[in-house]
Amino acid sequence: MSRWAIGIDLGGTAIKAAVVMEESGILTERSIPTETASGPAGVVVQLASIISDLYRGALLTLDPERFAGTGLGAPGAVDAEKGVLSYPPNLPGWTIFALRDELQSRLKREENLEMTVILENDANAAALGEAVFGAGHSFRDFLLVTLGTGVGGGIILNRKLYRGPNGTAGELGFMIIDFEGEAVHAGIRGTIEGLIGKEQIVALARRMIEASPTGSSVCLLCNHDYTRLSPRHLEKAALEGDELSLAVWNRVGSILGVGLASVVALMDIRKFVIGGGISAAGNLVFTPALEQIRRSTLPPMHEGLELVPARLGNKAGVYGAAALCFGGT
Repeated sequence: MSRWAIGIDLGGTAIKAAVVMEESGILTERSIPTETASGPAGVVVQLASIISDLYRGALLTLDPERFAGTGLGAPGAVDAEKGVLSYPPNLPGWTIFALRDELQSRLKREENLEMTVILENDANAAALGEAVFGAGHSFRDFLLVTLGTGVGGGIILNRKLYRGPNGTAGELGFMIIDFEGEAVHAGIRGTIEGLIGKEQIVALARRMIEASPTGSSVCLLCNHDYTRLSPRHLEKAALEGDELSLAVWNRVGSILGVGLASVVALMDIRKFVIGGGISAAGNLVFTPALEQIRRSTLPPMHEGLELVPARLGNKAGVYGAAALCFGGT
């Protein structure tokens, strides 16, 4: 019988969780809003509750002896060995927190469950998910890029997850594009995440709309209520030919492309798997990004360049978190 595990993707917007079978993939899944205002202690309560619910539900049909553990992908710097999460950018009020131990203690104390929890950076987990189950399966080396609330990255080298000596490798979102720019994110000026995170894309669109003498059809999609404006509105308007929305996505793709060009130059990685909610815009982002990579690198670096959509979508994180329990590297 196939082994099974629980995979958790802790995000700034939602906690996604699933029971994952080693051979057949996701069996059951759930998603709940992340209660960021409750701080680390409150989020641990949420995590323990959803793990308990999934585990007890799975026992109705699955063998507990085949349970491999729980994998947890979280944003920010992760010391996988110590199980410590440091300064997650999309979880306000968090600093350095022993997330693994606190969660295991909560599960044992309040849920009467004693289980192994493996903590990993969320983008690393997503990269592992795509390497094992998804679009990166045929690539020896690639960078997984996650475009969502923030911008993350995970590096696969020679089919193995590369964390770096301190566990912070692959933090694409903190690559600096404009060190003198006005955008400041997590105290750092001009980062990719500070320019094309979800909120920053919407803010860019609002600035462009306000400066445009002709406006944009995207205004109709949100009923002229800019507090409702979302990347999905911009995607729909762009696909309908709205020039301003097309310009927004061209800017987003170009910023991403500048960052990826630096990866090409530094590491000779030429395969990029693009995931996260913003990646649903597809070629609206991919095309200008690839064009910008080519403009920003030497011709000998162009051979083999490829941007592909993540096959697992927003489930890559839970797949990868579970893969950690199955012995994924």
